Amino acid sequence: MNYWILVAFIAILASLGFALFYLLRGGTEGKIKTNRMARALAFRVGFSIMLFLCILVGWKLGLIHPTGIPLNR
Repeated sequence: MNYWILVAFIAILASLGFALFYLLRGGTEGKIKTNRMARALAFRVGFSIMLFLCILVGWKLGLIHPTGIPLNR
């Protein structure tokens, strides 16, 4: 489960980097640049949702254990 979370986090950072690259690249037409950047940001949102669901499922299945302050004190 930790590997899935790591892969999702790397995918989030990679898609954010691609969006920054497309923003700074400066195409000849604004529409081409905007479409690629919007697609990269949409993938980032999808990967973020996937990361949240992986963490939630891992916690519900007992694969991930929270640490910190106990709740029943």
